[in-house]
Amino acid sequence: MKRNVFAVLALLAFSLSFTACKDDDDDMAAAPKTLYERLGGKTAISAVVDDFITNVAADPNMKRTFQPLLEDVAKGNTARVTSLRNNLIDQIGQATGGPEMYKGKSMKEAHKGMKITDTEFNSLVADLTKSLDKFKVPTAEKTELLTALAGLKGDIVGQ
Repeated sequence: MKRNVFAVLALLAFSLSFTACKDDDDDMAAAPKTLYERLGGKTAISAVVDDFITNVAADPNMKRTFQPLLEDVAKGNTARVTSLRNNLIDQIGQATGGPEMYKGKSMKEAHKGMKITDTEFNSLVADLTKSLDKFKVPTAEKTELLTALAGLKGDIVGQ
């Protein structure tokens, strides 16, 4: 009799622990995905950044700002553009809830003395939007990303 009681209690304890685990799994499954996940993670963000850099390089409104970088690339020195690319991927990854950590300069420090104008900043946003559209990023995710990045404007324009 005691064995049966212990067996029933053990079965009940196992059942309760399984149910508790199942509830935890259900909660995790119901957790909303981060913007990073909805964008497609690092691979998708990297593809958008690559296209974005191409757009910026071809944008006449960005010529003044990016000319030195383009001249380096023309000479075969790709270190600065590679650094820019990696920093953008890390910055977007971190801003959208991904595991990346931005290790570059602050936006104020990175743009100090560049005298970025509103026109240049808006062109940059348009170039990014063009890339997001090319990769068919849904409107909600696109808006959420652009909103997250828009907060940087004050640290970029006029520095």
